[in-house]
Amino acid sequence: MVNHEGSALPRKKIRAGWDDIAISFVCYGVVTLFALTVIYPMMNLISVSMSSYRAYLKTPWMFLPRELDFTAFRMVFQNPSIMRCYGNTVFITVTGTALTLLVTALTAYPLSRPQLKGKSVYMTLITITMMISAGTIPNFLLIRDLKLYNTIWALFITGTVGAYNVILMLNFFRGMPDSLLEAAKVDGATEWRILIRIVLPLSAPIMATIGLFRAVGLWNSYFAGIVYIRDRELWPVQLVLREIILSANTAMLEAGGNLAELDTNIPTISLQYASLLVVLIPIMCVYPFLQRYFAKGVMLGAVKG
Repeated sequence: MVNHEGSALPRKKIRAGWDDIAISFVCYGVVTLFALTVIYPMMNLISVSMSSYRAYLKTPWMFLPRELDFTAFRMVFQNPSIMRCYGNTVFITVTGTALTLLVTALTAYPLSRPQLKGKSVYMTLITITMMISAGTIPNFLLIRDLKLYNTIWALFITGTVGAYNVILMLNFFRGMPDSLLEAAKVDGATEWRILIRIVLPLSAPIMATIGLFRAVGLWNSYFAGIVYIRDRELWPVQLVLREIILSANTAMLEAGGNLAELDTNIPTISLQYASLLVVLIPIMCVYPFLQRYFAKGVMLGAVKG
């Protein structure tokens, strides 16, 4: 601010009152407590999996590793099928996520156009699927009749299109400026060209959000493998880790080595935590790259339209 003579006026310092300081203190305290409740389980998981059994018995609630011991990880990776099944899970996650994004975009874009006839009927049918589910047995019969039983495709074909994802992407597409799309039509662009060259490049936030939802779901899924897969060669890595966790209660890991031959006594908890950490690492590495799109995509897809 300046006075009538053109010189700058001194700025008044606003002092925070005791009420503001107390509110800030409470807010920071609550946020810190919430952060600790989120961080502690992960740090305890990492610490126990990397610590010796003796250190675990002394401090089971440890926050940092003590007496480093990676034998539990060695036992996990001694399973001869772990890397093959890891490859299966990577293929399932990447292919299933890409297919979901493709089909969801092809479903949501026409529904976002005002000139589409029968749009209310299509939206009603899509919404019904959010409230009514066929169940496991009908899905199994469908997969069997489609000749997909005991194939890796059965693990991600079901659930490729989700009503929630379609609605999120539909609302995001509706929020795009109509003038931009109309200008492309005036220039002679077809609907396919508009979708590929304009709409999809501008949809990075919602694509990243839906892709992250789907990727996490596919990576962590093991029930579909139990229902649809018979051959071990087609197992996702979650089934192998599930087998390791279950067999950790005995003296032998199935096809993973003899515990009696080890010099170190590996407790069940260490094997379980190491197995869980092996599953979590890939998603933990992917999430930071998509985090900046995540909140924006959810908010825009939820409130637009």
